Amino acid sequence: MSKKKLSRGVALVGAGMSKFGAFPGLATRDLFVEAFQEMLTTIDKGIDPKDIEALYIGNYSSDLFEHQGHTAPIMADWTGLAPRPATRIEDACASSGVALRQGIIAIASGLYDIVLVGGIEKMSDLPTAEVTDTLATASDMLYEIPAGFTFPGFYAAMGTAYMHQYGATPESFMHVGIKNHNNGTLNEKAQFGATIRKIMDGKIAKAEAKGYPVPDWADEVEFLQDNRANPIIAWPMRLFDCSPISDGAAALLLVSEEIATQFTDTPLYIIGSGQASDVALHDREVLTSIKAARLAGQEAYEMAGVTPADIQGAEAHDCFTIAEIIATEDLGFFAPG
Repeated sequence: MSKKKLSRGVALVGAGMSKFGAFPGLATRDLFVEAFQEMLTTIDKGIDPKDIEALYIGNYSSDLFEHQGHTAPIMADWTGLAPRPATRIEDACASSGVALRQGIIAIASGLYDIVLVGGIEKMSDLPTAEVTDTLATASDMLYEIPAGFTFPGFYAAMGTAYMHQYGATPESFMHVGIKNHNNGTLNEKAQFGATIRKIMDGKIAKAEAKGYPVPDWADEVEFLQDNRANPIIAWPMRLFDCSPISDGAAALLLVSEEIATQFTDTPLYIIGSGQASDVALHDREVLTSIKAARLAGQEAYEMAGVTPADIQGAEAHDCFTIAEIIATEDLGFFAPG
């Protein structure tokens, strides 16, 4: 098999993001407009939005979360980009990443020179049980859901398999949550923006103020081991191992390499991209590896001409703490276990 490569260079010249959280009264389109408008301000030399030729929107399920289909053209309308071609990409948790890849392919093919990529989700209008049901539609509805699985259950199965194979403990997962909450405080648009320590201290202060018994947690791990503060959702996944219900949007502007410096003197060139898929969880050979992540990573490394050892920074999908652990191993940053 020949080495995959882009037939034309692609650069990122602008990016914007909405605040993430729960926003009653706002729709997906409102959040995307916010991200789009911020994206325009980040393009050093400016752009006339009329020059954008196409739009690719990553979205898992506006149909069920908002009862709104035909999502991409609505985003084009609300950003003033209609009648540009607008396409929604649905690939579960990877929807927006795949939308980015489609934007890259569209430019690399020579079809377009300037493409807008978006990621949108509006989850908080549904009660938690209905959010759980909506997310469960990304699983095998014929075989897995009738057996009682939800997404916390899937990742709990992966977590217990990982514990059995490698001797990990629930505390191993807790450290991922602690680290990620620390990282969240560095992003003013993060949903919580608070460390686990700060959350813990807040609960202590609240108990003191109300005259309740004051918890005597020694540190963050002891706090996360407390069933009252951090209840089990699907063992070994506890509340702080699970991603919250979130609303948010992001927008990126991609352009062909030849015109990148018309927008900024410091474009970010995309040198590698990969994508793969896997079978439903119940048919996977192992539960301690995500084959699609491993193969997509290998494809991206090969295209870019790098190895995992060359990578200086990475962001991995962390819908559950075990997901990040497995993904970082599949991407070659750590040995399994």
